[in-house]
Amino acid sequence: QSHNAKAEGTFQVTMLPGDGVGPELMHSVKEVFKAGGVPVLFDEHHLSEVQNTASEEKLDRVVDSMKESKVALIGKIHTPMEYKGDLASYDMRLRRKLDLFANVVHVKSLPGYQTRHNNLDLVIIREQTEGEYSSLEHESVKGVIECLKIITRAKSQRIAKLAKKNPSPQGPALGTARIAFCRERKLGDGLFLQCCKEVAELYPKIKFDTMIIDNCCMQLVQNPYQFDVLVMPNLYGNIVDNLAAGLVGGAGVVPGESYSAEYAVFEMGARHPFAQAVGRNIANPTAMLLSASNMLRHLNLEYHSNMISDAVKKVIKGGKVRTRDLGGYSTTSDFVKSVIDNLHPHYGA
Repeated sequence: QSHNAKAEGTFQVTMLPGDGVGPELMHSVKEVFKAGGVPVLFDEHHLSEVQNTASEEKLDRVVDSMKESKVALIGKIHTPMEYKGDLASYDMRLRRKLDLFANVVHVKSLPGYQTRHNNLDLVIIREQTEGEYSSLEHESVKGVIECLKIITRAKSQRIAKLAKKNPSPQGPALGTARIAFCRERKLGDGLFLQCCKEVAELYPKIKFDTMIIDNCCMQLVQNPYQFDVLVMPNLYGNIVDNLAAGLVGGAGVVPGESYSAEYAVFEMGARHPFAQAVGRNIANPTAMLLSASNMLRHLNLEYHSNMISDAVKKVIKGGKVRTRDLGGYSTTSDFVKSVIDNLHPHYGA
């Protein structure tokens, strides 16, 4: 089926709905793609630890699909706290198998939705295959757990070089690139910092600065306009992604993407399963729709990408259709219908 689709000019994309409201958000994407005549065929796979649909065999199927499509749209694969054999979550194992070393989140204010800080435009670039999420921990003696934070020169240099390129096509031009670190981790964060400094010296037009991670979080809340691009290791990037998303409206409005040398994965910028909203038709599809729009731009489907992102932004700017997280009472279905109406005013009439 995929070969026939490609012959007709359709792109195959791997889809992982994930957990929580992920399946509902993916349904929203499918509805909008159908209404917009988007030439994409989804190869859908279900991989979930909490729904007991995760296995090594299914993970391999996802990887095989990615080897063919090179592009994926995924929801949050929730990691349960209960210990069940392998310490590394399926989410982390997928990133390792595909070498998705860079997570890029473009935090940008949405016209028409007022927050404490408006007109924000910054990019967070996060190394996401090592650091505190290396899943290397053990009980050395009873009651004592040791966790290893892994930082390597090769991967630190790689993320620093990527920051120079700024792979997000919607990202701001590099003004000042700030590197977040922790002073107490002199060796690990020190190596990351040194690698970034070495790469920055090769590009004198890019301003380079460093900031301790706790101060970075405070400065983001007080004066986020001072930031252009933030580069950081795994844990710090995860925290700052979520903090910055809160500045422009929360997890429901910020798109994200992850890259390797070969693959591109599009997802929500702030990864939350939002389990309490499952089946209630209240989740905000904005972030997932904008991620899908970015995916289409990556596939060089510029017309369809702009059509969807413009429709989503028109709905937000209009202010009449707002989900609960943005202070309104509209349902997910209401929002999707409004987006479709802005794609084609007479669609479904």
